[in-house]
Amino acid sequence: MPATLSIAMIARNEEANLPRTLDSVRWADQIVIVDSGSVDRTPEIAREFGAEHSFNRDFRGHPEQKNIAIGKCTSDWILLLDADEVVSPALAEEIQRTIQNPQYEAYWIPRLNLFMTRWIRHGGFYPDHKLRLYRRGSAQMEQGVGPHGTPQYDGPKGTLKHDLVHYAYPSFENYLSHMNDYSSENVYALVNRGKGRTLGAFIRLGLVNPVATFIKNYFFRLGFLDGVEGLIYHLNHSVYIHWKYVKAWDAQNGRELRAPK
Repeated sequence: MPATLSIAMIARNEEANLPRTLDSVRWADQIVIVDSGSVDRTPEIAREFGAEHSFNRDFRGHPEQKNIAIGKCTSDWILLLDADEVVSPALAEEIQRTIQNPQYEAYWIPRLNLFMTRWIRHGGFYPDHKLRLYRRGSAQMEQGVGPHGTPQYDGPKGTLKHDLVHYAYPSFENYLSHMNDYSSENVYALVNRGKGRTLGAFIRLGLVNPVATFIKNYFFRLGFLDGVEGLIYHLNHSVYIHWKYVKAWDAQNGRELRAPK
């Protein structure tokens, strides 16, 4: 009997991205979308494409929400997908072929990311491998690690060849909004691990680390080959690292505000 595939997604106010994403996975046997509280046409669009849409407004983080979606999947295999990602025809064919004759229980997929008007191909951000395809029941999202948790699977893993296309940050405003949200969501995980509590740790993690990251990615990993967009991206990626440690330091060391004298 042929192996089946479920798409697991989370979403909130994704009416701009969802039609493109869902159109790329029409061939899947099941599409599950867990919504944290959309007020746009996300639910209607999901149903138009035959997806199983449900709400979970008690949002406790991206990994936790994704585990809810994963738990609703019933197919043999799961493809974990974000609402701004597209499965290209070549990747779709590779996935379908792979699950019918798998050599592994889980697979990395290379991801190509859009920043403003450029697809980022250097600076350590390509191929941006993500563990997204795995046999149902073999993996779960790691919780309490911020917005960029990954499914946890301890066995050997395969790697697919074709890219997952990620319309990540089509505008700079969109990028800043995401980074503000992501840095805030990281606070719990950082505080829980005691990161950046002392002044010395903050200087190392929140100041030295962002500068070192920029130098490594922009110069040694050839990020400058992505032009002006590459420069903007790597500068602001370092700023994002700074933000999350500032927020963690503030959460751990913040004092009651006093009126100026």
